[in-house]
Amino acid sequence: MRLLRRAPTAGETRAFSRYLLLLLQWNRAHHLTGYRGSAEIAEKLFLDSLLFLEWVTPIDGKLLDLGAGAGIPGVPMKIVEPRISLTLLEARRRRSSFLATVVRDLQLEGVRILYGRAEALIAADGELLGTFDTVVTRAAGPPGSILPLALAFLKPGGRVVASGPPPEKPLPRLPQEISHHWETVPAFGKIASRRFLIVEKKGD
Repeated sequence: MRLLRRAPTAGETRAFSRYLLLLLQWNRAHHLTGYRGSAEIAEKLFLDSLLFLEWVTPIDGKLLDLGAGAGIPGVPMKIVEPRISLTLLEARRRRSSFLATVVRDLQLEGVRILYGRAEALIAADGELLGTFDTVVTRAAGPPGSILPLALAFLKPGGRVVASGPPPEKPLPRLPQEISHHWETVPAFGKIASRRFLIVEKKGD
């Protein structure tokens, strides 16, 4: 698998196959994703998720998938990099239930599922604020709306990785300790070219 720079293991192949089956089953009733076919899900969701790994550091650090939905990109990342300590944050109950099923059936260790809105967690000034090495988000909303939420969970020296095209409106004014830039992953095989917003918080 070119994205991994190695062939997938037998365990990874089994995990992705089981994940795909669960997603297809649940999608019939709960519309977890607009993609309906196995090939579409594998290419547009699973493989696309692995692109995020390029900017995850440290690989054994704490990673938050903000607006995890059906587990994209967090679950595919965890399957191929089990060292990641993964938290999946999802505001919709059915999707949170699906995530719990996936984690249980795939026997994924080191995964925490949080049901609720990011805004509520931030308002509560909870223990998770400022604790994550990496925050990833995919199709969870406009960057201008998502960035303030993601940054609240990011610790100094951490990084936000968000996929999607550059926004039509400029990003909101960011604090001085925050830097950002765009990265482009060229198309290859059946994977279309992708744009990623990389936002970094300076360390202490």
